[in-house]
Amino acid sequence: MEITGGHLYKARYLRAPSRKEENGLVLVLKSGASGLYAVLFVSNKSEGLDIGGGLFVSPQAQAELAQEAFLEDAGAIAPAALEAVLRARAICAAQDCLAARGPAQVRMSASGKNIGSAELSAMLEASLDMWLTAGRFHAQFEAKLSSFFGAKGALAVNSGSSANLLAVAALCSHRLGARRLRAGDEVITAAAAFPTTVAPLVQHGVVPVFADIEPGTCNIKISQLEKCLSKQTKAVFLAHTLGNPFDAHAVAAFCKKHSLWLVEDNCDSLGSKLDGRLTGTFGHLATLSFYPAHHITTGEGGALIVNDAELLDAALSLRDWGRDCKCPPGQDGVCGQRFSKKLGRLPAGYDHKYTYSHLGYNLKMTDWQAALGLVQLDRLAVFTARRKRNFEQLNRSLGAYGQHLVLPVALPEADPAWFGYPLTVRAGAPFTREDLTGYLEENGIGTRTLFGGNLLRQPAFTEDEIKLRILDSGPLLSNRMDDGHYALLPGTEAAMNGTFWIGLWAGLDDKHMGAMAGVFREFFRSRGA
Repeated sequence: MEITGGHLYKARYLRAPSRKEENGLVLVLKSGASGLYAVLFVSNKSEGLDIGGGLFVSPQAQAELAQEAFLEDAGAIAPAALEAVLRARAICAAQDCLAARGPAQVRMSASGKNIGSAELSAMLEASLDMWLTAGRFHAQFEAKLSSFFGAKGALAVNSGSSANLLAVAALCSHRLGARRLRAGDEVITAAAAFPTTVAPLVQHGVVPVFADIEPGTCNIKISQLEKCLSKQTKAVFLAHTLGNPFDAHAVAAFCKKHSLWLVEDNCDSLGSKLDGRLTGTFGHLATLSFYPAHHITTGEGGALIVNDAELLDAALSLRDWGRDCKCPPGQDGVCGQRFSKKLGRLPAGYDHKYTYSHLGYNLKMTDWQAALGLVQLDRLAVFTARRKRNFEQLNRSLGAYGQHLVLPVALPEADPAWFGYPLTVRAGAPFTREDLTGYLEENGIGTRTLFGGNLLRQPAFTEDEIKLRILDSGPLLSNRMDDGHYALLPGTEAAMNGTFWIGLWAGLDDKHMGAMAGVFREFFRSRGA
């Protein structure tokens, strides 16, 4: 009798642990070495994986049988059921590989990722689909993000920086009419920021107008918004620094008063709240990053959260090459008008799939990344709780050093999902930031400065000619500025010289927090401070 993979067979075998001979059904997976066949034992008990016909198998319980053990071919199972079994087997093998590595040693780094067996299973499921680009997991992830924020829509992209780029590009869309951003228009932002918050403005010919930040919160000084305003102002683009919400109520009110767009860079703040409301829900657009350092990860990845219906179509077009067609990858003619539209000055009926309403990009996330993101989003609440606990422990431990360090401050109504724990060495301290961060690094504690410090001092600005303003200054050129100009942003300058942050990500626990407190204690003891 020929033994075929994917078929059920009546067979005689010795079943562990009793070693008693039994007759029963087995599912053949494939032929093995030395004439043995890999099989799974089949049961009518509803345990394990359903293979149809009221039959079930346990993917983990593989055995091998010789040719003479097989008594009768009972027929093939459905191809979809066989694929499900083989998928489960592949995932089991990968889980065994992961388990064999043993637990990873967690360093006291400034940031890190929390991924495990559930994420591995999701990634394997996406890999076995062999779809690769945006597919079923991508659609589920976007829907879940949109629901989480209560937004008009969510567009998954390949990075948080791409999300920022897409946000600015959408605001430049011709579909917005007189409200669109054009070259020469102004957008209020902060210089103490990650560069890709500001870069898309410059890349689109928009003039950034810089306000200063406050010590402690490291967020924009709300009182300076009116000072930054001019007839050319069209939008405000600000980050919730290190997960600490800026006063979004006040900023949103300012934008409404002056008919401005508001974009929240929420890349470091997934799960943060202000008055019980998620950051990322106050503006017309919000951006997220899923780089491994962030609250959840998809490897590389990000998303644009759209709270304005007018912007959603424009952003979708710009993300997907600029095309006018909204068909998902691999689908054609969903609208039923693929060859019946007349757009631009193209011939009537020109293929809508190759009609472009914008000069766009390809910024989509892969399905593999989206599968990972779905699992991570389910774990966000646990990650956030751990971050908050770590923050409170660091706050208690480091509060004694307030004479020399500015500790983080949040608004009374804020509930931050902290990305990191920021500290600023005071000007009169008997040590420099570099003294302290060097000691921490030598003792296994990772440190980071506050991103680009004062971006206006970065080579990207000093070596190129970029149009900008600072507060109510007249037009400035970035490569012709001096210390007098930088001094207009004293809080930003102080952050550049004295601010750094340490990790409190969800992979760190009470033991790590205690160890970090001990290192700080030894440093201050050694300095007599």
